[in-house]
Amino acid sequence: MNYFNNISYTLSHMFLMLFLYLFITHRYSKKTTAGICFFSFMALNILDCLKLNIFPDSDLCYAIVTVLQIILTQSTGIVISSKRNRKVLFIGLSASNYVIVGSIASCILYIYTGNQFIALTGSFFVHLAVLYIVYKGIRDLWLKQYETEYTQGWWALCLVPVFFYCSFSAIAFFPNTLYEMPQNIPGIVCFMATMFVSYTAVLRYIESESKRKDAYWKNMIFESYIKGLESQYYLVGQAEKNLKVLRHDIRHYSSMISLLLEQGEYEEAKKIVAHINDVTEENKVVRYCNNLVVNAIITKMVEKAEMFDIDLRLELSVPQEIPVNEYEFTAVIANLFENAIICVKDLQKEKRYIDVKIHCSMQQLLIQMKNAYEREISLDVATGLPKSQNGEGHGLGMQSIQAFSDKIKGDFDCFCQEGIFFITLFAKF
Repeated sequence: MNYFNNISYTLSHMFLMLFLYLFITHRYSKKTTAGICFFSFMALNILDCLKLNIFPDSDLCYAIVTVLQIILTQSTGIVISSKRNRKVLFIGLSASNYVIVGSIASCILYIYTGNQFIALTGSFFVHLAVLYIVYKGIRDLWLKQYETEYTQGWWALCLVPVFFYCSFSAIAFFPNTLYEMPQNIPGIVCFMATMFVSYTAVLRYIESESKRKDAYWKNMIFESYIKGLESQYYLVGQAEKNLKVLRHDIRHYSSMISLLLEQGEYEEAKKIVAHINDVTEENKVVRYCNNLVVNAIITKMVEKAEMFDIDLRLELSVPQEIPVNEYEFTAVIANLFENAIICVKDLQKEKRYIDVKIHCSMQQLLIQMKNAYEREISLDVATGLPKSQNGEGHGLGMQSIQAFSDKIKGDFDCFCQEGIFFITLFAKF
């Protein structure tokens, strides 16, 4: 039995599972997640026995077992992950690259020392050092990206660890090993350094793109907020102006009412009173909810709906203090309103309506919207959300809503039935 290779592979599998455990947020408890990782670790070692000890000369067995180990490793990451998307695949593939560095270190040390103990001990400390470096250096950066819902472009990024792994294998293991071609050692050491630098650069770039998108949505919501405040300011100004005129004329109205009552013209007096009430009602500043930011956005959206003669049916209950981020919440509302307005603005008059129900309390949040929809809905295969008809670069609003729902651990659903588009977001706190 080749104890050296067996122990070397066991070390790699141990650190592989440790990497997955540390770099993936868990769907289950720590104990359950650790149990799943340990089960996968044992399964990988059993498969190693097949290709290293039972059928050491069978290329077919080696290939089949390797494929099974790859599937098992990636499946472990997906099973334990709280999110199941292409980012999990990326980190699973990257974990394989990380542990291959320790395996190559074992080969290099054995070539130069000829001592298996030194090679295995050195391999262990290389694994440990690399894990410590990536844990301290990029774990927080990675988890920030992992928690965001933006997944566009991650399929292409998954090719980065795939090609690194294939390149490592081609240089160090197949068709010739480092034992047979030790002159490849300087090249593969440089290649390992290139890999770590590349990963850091890629994650930094992704972080900057994520910040850019977040800044874009914040700017959009602030713009809507400011426009909403401007609309409210204009309405208040107009109301004050009209009420000032009414106050000026009220003594004349009072005199007219007194004369009409003295003359017994009660109906005419009622008409004047009704006119005063109408003027007062027309100049009442509408307050949709108690939250200033949400109220400003709703005011702007109502104004926009009126431009397209859309019947807006509102049922709102949002207190001044809410248990979620106000700006993220209003961004969701603005996105939903804009999507609904785009859907119905070109329809026939009787179909230009939007039903909106927004209830928020310290215990739960409910957003329900429905509107007529006559176009065909196409779903994004990656996100499962409706795809924008405007092509590439659009449709990020729905992803932003999904990200907000995930952040507050809510349920987000949308579907079309009999020409009506329904969308619901619900969360309990």
